[in-house]
Amino acid sequence: MGGPLPGAARPMIVSAYLAFAAFGAFWGLWGAAVPRVRDQAGISAGQLGFALLFVGAGALPAMLVMGRALDRWGLRLTAATTGALGLVGVGLVLTAVDLVSLCAGLAVVGATSGAGDVAMNAIAGRAERIAGRPVIIRAHGVFSSLVVLSSLATGLAAGLPLVVSFAAVAVVALAAGAVLLRSIPAHAAGYDHTPTESVSLGPWRIAPLVIIGVLGALAFAAENAHQSWSAVFARDELQSGAGLSAVAPAVFAATVAVTRFVTGGLKVVNARAVLLIGAATAATGTVVIAAASTLFVAALGLATAAAGTAVLFPTIVSVVSRNVDESRRGRATSVVTTVAYLGFLLGPVYVGAWAEAVGMRGAMLAVAALSVALFALTPILVRLSGFSARPAEPVRCAQT
Repeated sequence: MGGPLPGAARPMIVSAYLAFAAFGAFWGLWGAAVPRVRDQAGISAGQLGFALLFVGAGALPAMLVMGRALDRWGLRLTAATTGALGLVGVGLVLTAVDLVSLCAGLAVVGATSGAGDVAMNAIAGRAERIAGRPVIIRAHGVFSSLVVLSSLATGLAAGLPLVVSFAAVAVVALAAGAVLLRSIPAHAAGYDHTPTESVSLGPWRIAPLVIIGVLGALAFAAENAHQSWSAVFARDELQSGAGLSAVAPAVFAATVAVTRFVTGGLKVVNARAVLLIGAATAATGTVVIAAASTLFVAALGLATAAAGTAVLFPTIVSVVSRNVDESRRGRATSVVTTVAYLGFLLGPVYVGAWAEAVGMRGAMLAVAALSVALFALTPILVRLSGFSARPAEPVRCAQT
């Protein structure tokens, strides 16, 4: 696995990293800019929660459509979605002056981001398949790193008009899109794309993808639950001030990024073992959070949970990537990411419902239960899906 890269692998790896970096820059900016966007639109916290639902409403159908588009027109579509996300961000901040305009803008952002999510994971999957070494988990590490950096940069630029920050990210996204257009091959010819053990995925054979996607949904639900509620837990249960509470999601995101880079440098191992270790680690960390009496202990638990969740979804995408033919990579990626994205959307809602019923500490135990469920279901669902969890070998590149 440590030999020289096939000639076609390097531009595909660079393309994957660029796409994930651009998306991380956008979502880091958005996360830090939400309070200012809310104030600009003149809406309440409850109305903001309603508006944010339109991100998912736009993303889910776009994710399904994008899979077929990729299989028909190729991975170069990623260049368009990357550049477009930067532009729609600028459009959102210029037009979000009330609830209706914000909802419409967020639906467009969701659709663009959802399509791009499928595309960049498909590129990372193809790059990993060609190279025969970890690419997907490192690409997700690039995303997490840019989320942290972009959030910090947005805080430093708080004195500037919000549109300036979005315009800066748009320039980055457009530049990344231009590089992607030049780096991604125009067609899939020249590669032996047939895996050694592929799952037959005919037009109606989506069951294996949905089954493996359920694991992704559990992983994303736990990850986004921590990302969305860790600051609230620190403030409400540990009486931390606003400044210290804000450190919690940063600790989580930074640990996720570091874990993905570190594990991405390790020799490829059995994916089932990675999922089991990750789920167990995430559950352990979450129980520590639930029992924490100080912010320091909670931060240790949060870092542990982050390290566990960090490896889960990238590993699931990797499993799918190594088991599908190139001609159906787009559709396969779109089904798995769409099912997983449902967990991302519902995770914070799940925590909120449990917090109302049993308090925040009880809600953290409910989040731990998600990781326990993932641990218990992984052997069963991987076997039912028919996907191989073994490491992939690099594909053979034909001479062009």
